[in-house]
Formats: sequence, C-alpha cells, structure tokens
Amino acid sequence: MSNKNEYQIQNIPRVDALGKVTGEAPFPGDVTPENLLHARVLFSGQPHARMISMDTSKALAFPGVVAIYTAEDVPVNEYGLIISDQPVLVGLGSEMPFSDVSRWEGDQVAVVVAESELAAEKACRLIKIEWEPLPVITDVFEAMKDEVIIHPELGSNILKKYQIRKGDMEAGWAAADVVVEDTYKLPYQEHAYLQPEAGVGWIDEEGRIAVNVGGQWTHEEQEQIAHALALPLDRVRVRYVAIGGAFGGREDMSIQIVLALAVKRLQEAGIDRPVRIIWSREESIIGHHKRHPAVIKTRWGATREGKVTAVAAKVIFNSGAYAYTSTKVLGNANLMVTGPYELPNVTVDSYTVTTNNVPGGAFRGFGGPQGAFAAETQMNKLAEKLGMDAVELRLKNVLREGSLMTTQTPVPKGVSLVEVVERCASEADWHNSNGHEQSLSFNSLQSVVSGPGAVRHGRGFACGLKNVGFSFGAPERCEATIELHGGAEIEKVILRHALAEVGQGSHTAAQQMAASAAGVDISLVELDLSDTATSGDSGSVSASRMTWMAGNSIRLAAEKALEAWTNEERPAIGDVQFRPPLTEMYDEETGVCNPNFSYGYMAQAAEVTVDVDTGHIRVDRIVSTHDVGKAINTNLIEGQIEGAVVQATGYTLMENLQLEDGHILNPYLSQYLIPGIKDVPTTVDSVIMEIPDPIGPWGARGMAEMPFITLAPAVIAAVHDATGIWFDEIPLTPDRVVAKLRQNQIGG
Repeated sequence: MSNKNEYQIQNIPRVDALGKVTGEAPFPGDVTPENLLHARVLFSGQPHARMISMDTSKALAFPGVVAIYTAEDVPVNEYGLIISDQPVLVGLGSEMPFSDVSRWEGDQVAVVVAESELAAEKACRLIKIEWEPLPVITDVFEAMKDEVIIHPELGSNILKKYQIRKGDMEAGWAAADVVVEDTYKLPYQEHAYLQPEAGVGWIDEEGRIAVNVGGQWTHEEQEQIAHALALPLDRVRVRYVAIGGAFGGREDMSIQIVLALAVKRLQEAGIDRPVRIIWSREESIIGHHKRHPAVIKTRWGATREGKVTAVAAKVIFNSGAYAYTSTKVLGNANLMVTGPYELPNVTVDSYTVTTNNVPGGAFRGFGGPQGAFAAETQMNKLAEKLGMDAVELRLKNVLREGSLMTTQTPVPKGVSLVEVVERCASEADWHNSNGHEQSLSFNSLQSVVSGPGAVRHGRGFACGLKNVGFSFGAPERCEATIELHGGAEIEKVILRHALAEVGQGSHTAAQQMAASAAGVDISLVELDLSDTATSGDSGSVSASRMTWMAGNSIRLAAEKALEAWTNEERPAIGDVQFRPPLTEMYDEETGVCNPNFSYGYMAQAAEVTVDVDTGHIRVDRIVSTHDVGKAINTNLIEGQIEGAVVQATGYTLMENLQLEDGHILNPYLSQYLIPGIKDVPTTVDSVIMEIPDPIGPWGARGMAEMPFITLAPAVIAAVHDATGIWFDEIPLTPDRVVAKLRQNQIGG
C-alpha cells in the first residue's frame, strides 16, 4: 500500500466515458419506468399580470388526462435559493401572499398529468386563464426609480447593493497622469446545455417521494422540495443520473418541485405511478435563468510609470423577476470589477435590480466575466494611452503574496499571478511583434473569399483571478464517507459522496482522489454518488469548488477510515464533514471583508482575424494559461479549458438573446446561435501550471470557470489591435462590428 500522502497524476479515462459514448448512460429523459405517466408544465406567458380566474374543466375532460395541479395544491407555495420569493405555481387559492401575480413569462401556473405527452400538451392549451395586466418594467434604470415595485413585500426593486470604499479618491485622481473612463454593456447568455430539463418522480422503496433529475446540488433540491411540500426532509429523495451539462443553469429549480408535487398528490389520490417531464428546447430557454446582463461605468487613473492610482466603478445588473443567485453574482462582480490588481484608492457601487425580464442567475464565472470585461479592457486602454506594453502594465500592478485586495484584506497565500502572466506571455510569444501568423486565409462567408485589403490581424491580452467556493460568509461544508472492506489487506474501497457530475469529470476526479487518499489502486474504488439517500451534503457543484471541497473531504474521510482499519475494524468507515476557513460578507459602508479562502489565477492571449468589409471575426489562437495548483487529471483540465474557451467565444462574438417587453423573441437554437464547429477558435493552447494552493487537497485549486472569465476582454483587445477601434459592448456580431467600423470610416 503506497503512502496516502503521495499523489501521482493519472490521466485515466472518465468513469462515465463508455456509457456516454455508447448511449447506455441514462439521462433523466431516458429513464422510462413501467406504468409511466407524463406531465406538462404550463407557463404563464405573462411578464407582469395578476390572475383573475383559471378554468381547467375542459382540460380535465380531455381524453387521457389524469390530473391537473395548480397553486391551491401546493402546501407551501414558495421557493428560492437565496430567498423564497417565487411561487411554485402562480395562481389562485394559495395562502402565500402575492402568489397570484406572474412576474415573468416563465412563471409556472399548472401541471397537467396524462397518459401521454401529447395528451398533456393538448390539455394545457385548453386551460383558460383571465389576467389583469400590470405595468411591465424591463429597464433597470426605470426599475430603480421604484415607481412600480415588482415585489411589494421587498419594498424596492433594488434587490441588493454592495459598495467598496478604500483609500482617498481625491488623492488618487490627483496622482493620475492619465485617466480612461467608459461604459460597458454585457448581454444575456443562455446556458444551452445539451440536455434540456427533464426528470422522473416516483415513490421509492422506502416510501419517499423521489425525483431523478439533472441538477448541481442534490441536498439543496431536497430541502426546497421538502419545504414546498411541507414534508420532513427524510421523506424526500433526490438522485442524479447522467447530466448533460449545467454551467450554473441547474443550480435553481425548474421541474423538481412540480414533479414531486405531482407524485405526492397522485399518491394521495390512490395512484402510485411514476411521472416524467421532458422540456423542449424552447421551454428550456424560456423557463430557466440566464447570465445577468450588466451596465458598468468605470474610470481608471494611472501614473506615467504605469501604477494605477484610482479606480471607480458603478455596476448595475438586471436580475429579472426573482432573486435566484443574483446577490452572490453581484458580490463577485463587485470584487472582480477592479481586476486582479493592488489598488490604493477604490470606490465601487454595485446594484442588482428586479425587472420583469427572465431571471438572471449563476453562469460559469458568475459575475466574474462581467467584472473582468470592464477591468481588463480598462487596463488595455490605459496601456494604449501610456504607450506601454499591456503585459508590462499588468506586472506593475498585479496582486502578489501579501497584497491587500480592495476589501483591505490580504489575498490568501499561494498567489501566482506574476508567474501566470509571464508564462502566458512567453507561450504566446507576446513580445515578438510578428508573433501572429499572417498567412492564414480567411473566408468570412464560406462561398466568398475576403479581399486582402479587408483582412486585419490583432493580438490581445487579459488576466484575472477566480474565487474557489461560495464566498462572502455563505456556509460551506462537504461530507464524504469512505468504507474500507477486506481482511488482512484492503480489497475494496467504497466512496459515498453527493457531488454531481455535470460533464466536468468530477466523478473521475473523486475516484482518483479516493484511491490516492486510501493508498490503493484505483481499480479497487467503487462509487456511490449523487443520491441524498446514501450521501451527506456535498454542497453545490459550482463556484469552482467541488474538486477543492470534495478532495479535502475525501482525504479526511480516508484518514479516519484508515485509522479504523488500523484498529482492525471491518469494514472500516470514515465519515466526515469538511469545513473550509470562514469567509465574510462585505461591510455595508466600506466593503471590508475576507471574501474567499482560495483563488485560481489565469491569463489569456488572443489572436484574431477581422474582415473589416463584412464584420466577421475569426479567433485564430487562444493561449489559455492557468495555475491549477495540482493537476488531478490533465485530460479533464484540458477539456475544461477548451470547453470554456468555446463557450466564452460564443458569449463574445455571437450569442445574442433578444427580449421585448419581457418576452424572449428567439427561444430556439436556430435563432439563438451558439458556436458550431467552424466558429470555435482554430487553436487553443492549454497551459497548465502547478503552484500549490497551501490549503487545497494535494495543492489543487478549482479551475473550471477560469478559462471563461478573461476571454472576452482578450478578444476585444485583439480586435482593437486589428482595427484601431474599441468595442465596449458584446456580442461582436457582424452587423454591430460593421456599423462601428463604418462610423470610423473603416472598411466598405
């Protein structure tokens, strides 16, 4: 048995690879138990309206319909991850205040259960609802006036405000030789995961109401279901099978509660049959949250020598109709809008504002991409104004060991920004003025070769940091159970853990870490994962936290199990709840706090080609450099880097969700475009660095969100290098690019 404190990199195949390649892996929509019933959710279609009446009689009489459930059937008609501000079903007959008001077109109003999907769909169309229209508020600046308050119980449309006050702003501006000031606009982004929302509900062998869905936090879903149905926690079970992506889009509820509601009410009516819901792509796009759109106005000052002296920013997020994770996302943006720099004088005011639009919620980097876009573009503009190299300017200002953040507390130990920036510049051959390959041909349209005079090349750079964990005082925990079976030698290790596998390889990493911690070959490790019936609370697979949190919990559980093994207990069991160092919420006046216990660090260099006649942009190369602390599995890390780069390319260049009066106008992938095979960057160089996190498991840091955060500002800088024009709004769709180029007499 090897030393359990040793860890060898093993690029083993993913534990779920074979099932997903062959199609044998069961996704929630594939689970088809006997005697299955089918359910359909009816959306309100009303961005802001009060229900006056609902008539379900024709729908109930439709052949094949078994039951219809509405607001009056929900015992506690509320839910929400941060605050319980959303009705499970909008409608009449509920005891919960204001639950008769739809605040978003995706509010759910009824669940139809039938013998077939077709019957459920047709019955939904027969439900007649009368609505009293209410003022639809979609603009954040209008909403902030509070002339119409969308949630009267909250008293204001400003859901949350954070602020930072550090140093002497007057002195900071006086010391600045150059100042850049601009306003940036960031768009919605649809998660567009492969598998739309789907799930099966049933009564399990212990008599529990069980749901099999795709999510990111089994125990949080269990708690919200139990609350809404007024059930003890142990009477609800949540289990995950294969999940087709998440990216934060599955952190909040979609079908979980209504599935459980249908199963509960059917059982009470003497019907013990499983129920399945499968959303279409249109339902998925309309019915779940998006990346928050943002408006960020910011001003930066620096000396001629390149030291940043002052930063001011005002950040406004559109949180849509309900809170979801908006306060957490805003907290991140409030921190990230000043970049990964040591700044003497800072003032930041950040707001997240309720409107009647689709809710904003968690999405890869949650608040980081919006903040980094403003911060890194400002740094690149400062570099231009100073006549200084963009990398050189960053190295004069980046956080180092012992640096104070804008929260006036030191960065956690293990800061590696200098090394990461320098490595990225080296790998990108940044200081070679001819580093961008000039001979690449470019067809902005497949049938049209761009004219040589229209093709321009450019390079750009950005760097950043990303928190590991929930941040700002949110309670953190992660439970793991390790069982050691055998006689004289360990013959089998069972890991029980609730961590979700949403495509990132977490189950594979968990198996590797369990083998290393127990000191056995990986073939001896069996996994029992993602089931509230068998595992303790792991927390959410989000915030780049799961490898870090699960790894620490697995190590501690293995240590406890090995101690029991030494004491000749058979099986030897170690069960632990790991808790990381505490974090703190912003001080209301100054923003002083200890926001995070760990960070990951990244830098990216982008090379692009622009056709100034058509406005088309091709990303030729991304050098994506990341300090991951310790690479548990480099193949998984490279997959995360490449996937994030492609997803961020879509955010930067093409993904353009359109809303009008609270309605999504393009809820189809034929209209909401995401990168296809010919849209992805030509080359992605994944540069993996290993500078250990002092408190990470085996030194590992979380990294899955890092490659997303800085790509947009790196590409924006590259487009500026190619064209001489700064773009302060994304996505860079061809029409938007052409319009601005023509305003500056470029192309045509």
